[in-house]
Amino acid sequence: MAWRSSGASNRDLIENLARNDKINDPRVKAAFLKVDRAHYAPSSPYDDHPQSIGHAATISAPHMHASAVENLLPFLIPPADSSSPPRRVLDIGSGSGYLTHVLAELVGEKGTVVGVEHISALRDLGEKNMGKSAEGRSLLSSGRARFRVGDGRKGWTEPGEEDEKWDAIHVGASARELHKELLDQLKAPGRLFIPVDDDEGGFSQHIWCVDKDADGKVERRKLFGVRYVPLTDAPGK
Repeated sequence: MAWRSSGASNRDLIENLARNDKINDPRVKAAFLKVDRAHYAPSSPYDDHPQSIGHAATISAPHMHASAVENLLPFLIPPADSSSPPRRVLDIGSGSGYLTHVLAELVGEKGTVVGVEHISALRDLGEKNMGKSAEGRSLLSSGRARFRVGDGRKGWTEPGEEDEKWDAIHVGASARELHKELLDQLKAPGRLFIPVDDDEGGFSQHIWCVDKDADGKVERRKLFGVRYVPLTDAPGK
């Protein structure tokens, strides 16, 4: 299929994603080129398919990460008005940390991206993987990228930033419903990118792009079918 964009190197992978119209904006392409997927995928890092990272979690296929970033981009890039607040982005189900890193490359020097995992070992994995590059270590030390443990279905509130909401929320696992907490924590305007189950068994799922306008009105758009691991309790609960 056209979206199969595997390559022999990180640049090959990103160029193929662009060639197959999975990456269209040059800013998105530049961000992906800065993040070597070999630091995040356990094997065959430049293949365009998902991989297990343990704990019943996966690192999504690169074309899915590209789609998420392209859809969220207007709410990721720093605002044109320098007096506006910097971007705040929430990455729920951050897993390997790969997408968290890409998002952090886009939000600007004053922006913040917080990756949330419900399993401590996965939180640690994301932070460890990001620390494999000088760029990643710089993002961590500056606080531009952060990893936390929590129930992503309830969103996340950073200590000391309780009144702040999120410009963009990405969810990397399929939810049984569109959780009210996520909508409540979304800025107006803001955007949520989330896979949601179509049926009780989770056998059918679709990506939903959910926009909240400046007046707080919410609009939902169903994008395309997907297959994600579920957004659930941590194993053993």
